[in-house]
Amino acid sequence: MNDHYFSANPASESHPVESSFEYRSCSLTFSTDSGVFSRGELDAGTRILLSALPSPLSGRVLDLGCGWGAVGVSVAAAYPACELVFSDVNLRALDLSRRNATRNGVNGTFVQSDGFARLEGFFDFIITNPPIRAGKQTIYQMFADSASHLRSGGALFIVIRKQQGAPSAIKYLSTLFTTVNVIEKSGGYWVIRCENGGNQA
Repeated sequence: MNDHYFSANPASESHPVESSFEYRSCSLTFSTDSGVFSRGELDAGTRILLSALPSPLSGRVLDLGCGWGAVGVSVAAAYPACELVFSDVNLRALDLSRRNATRNGVNGTFVQSDGFARLEGFFDFIITNPPIRAGKQTIYQMFADSASHLRSGGALFIVIRKQQGAPSAIKYLSTLFTTVNVIEKSGGYWVIRCENGGNQA
């Protein structure tokens, strides 16, 4: 069976591994597992994405494709006033996110969803390390749906490697958002901030 981190129900046997790191003076510890993206450690792209986020964040924040919850838990720990929504198609990932949130003393709403299929309402910030292996059509749909789920003045933050299509992604994002900027480049990764994609107050 072809098992991916974006499978709804990973068939791979569970092999939990711990991961710990510090984010903006918050010491965090996570459970990770097989069948979920970046088992055992915070991947380079997500680390760069987290470091590039503005401070502070506030309002309703979506961790889109949350995996084991590195982004959402980090943001919730650093900025407790945020209302976090964790979303992933992968049930094992979503369960890890829920347990990691509890473990680190933060709250959130957890939604199994293929992209935005089961997500409701609008967000002030959407943050994602998109599932590149799911294919261009899938991630571009995520970008388009993000544009229609952002409040006015909100922002979408994305990390993509240059060699995995960051320049072409920027061209497409520029058709959806008023402002698209690369706010960080490191180790081949580009962090992209997209603004004014929403029309909700």
